Amino acid sequence: MSHQSPPSTEPSKQSASNQSRGGLDGIIAGQTRLSTVGKSGFGLTYLGYSIEDLAEHGTFEEVAYLLLVGRLPNSIELQAFKDRLAAGRSIPKPLRKTLERIPSTAHPMDVLRTVASMLGTLEPEGAFENAIKVSQRLLACMPTALTYWHRFHREGKPREFDLDEPSIASHFLATLKNRKPTEIETRAMDVSLILYAEHEWNASTFTARVIASTLSDFYSAITGGIGALRGPLHGGANEAAMELLDQMTDPDSAEASLLTMLSKKMKVMGFGHRVYKGADPRSDIIKPWAKRLCEATGNEQLYAISERIETVMRREKGMFPNVDFYSASLYRSLEIPTPLFTPIFVLSRISGWSAHILEQRADNRLIRPLADYTGPEPRPWSPISQR
Repeated sequence: MSHQSPPSTEPSKQSASNQSRGGLDGIIAGQTRLSTVGKSGFGLTYLGYSIEDLAEHGTFEEVAYLLLVGRLPNSIELQAFKDRLAAGRSIPKPLRKTLERIPSTAHPMDVLRTVASMLGTLEPEGAFENAIKVSQRLLACMPTALTYWHRFHREGKPREFDLDEPSIASHFLATLKNRKPTEIETRAMDVSLILYAEHEWNASTFTARVIASTLSDFYSAITGGIGALRGPLHGGANEAAMELLDQMTDPDSAEASLLTMLSKKMKVMGFGHRVYKGADPRSDIIKPWAKRLCEATGNEQLYAISERIETVMRREKGMFPNVDFYSASLYRSLEIPTPLFTPIFVLSRISGWSAHILEQRADNRLIRPLADYTGPEPRPWSPISQR
């Protein structure tokens, strides 16, 4: 497979006032052909395809292929791609031993960060021509590694997993739950992976591109992306949303509790977005899936509480739910432990990070911004006896 060359990633010129703003807020740092986020007339698209069409008609494997190759696969290409992913699901013995030694108290995001880094020592990328192979290997084996660690510490013994499930979604659920997932469970999980796959130059993607721009290896860039997503200002909103929902017993008490939180100016995770101003299109897609799963699993009260919280946030703050909010009730209905919510983000976003690494390498320029100096004026050295 070949990756199509992107336009130049030469940063656009910005005004001096814009350049002095902290956090690069509103600064165009480069160009990408991979996605549009909140742009008028586009919404969220992956390589020109709307997220609505991708979630309704596509599979995560088709979306991953689209991001990595630049076009949708035909049936033969898709089956070959899925076969390669299935063949790459097993994890090497040294990595298993490492997973067994990672404490059960470790954060699952730290586990995935370690997996990406160690796999880079066991199966180094070598030449950049191996990048697609590495990206497929990570997509394939990260779910296995995560569920291996989780179940080893829960059950106290090594596990051998059935690696023959037809998709990444069904493979993850089967290895996590030790049973074949239902059709609705698999499709809901698949849609979730599609929605998290790519999102332009967010913090973790930017981190991966900065590392790639130094001509570092693929694993280093992915490890850096995981590290950036580990921070609560980027990942973790779905976990925080679930922790909030767990405190609520019914819609009425949820509304009362939420109004108290708002009166105290407490932050409610899962609402609003740095880029989207009116709505997160991914939320409109995941919400009906959360409803279907909640109804199918006897979690109607959880969904009712979620809807009431959304209503209150819109009424009181004019804020809309982002993709993380209803993902929480969806994952709970799939019987996924809350600490694994953000790692699911990783299992999906590896496809987007990989595509951005390939795009950066195709027309590379070192990403090295400037900073406004705010330190002291030049001063003479003082001997230690005079300090």
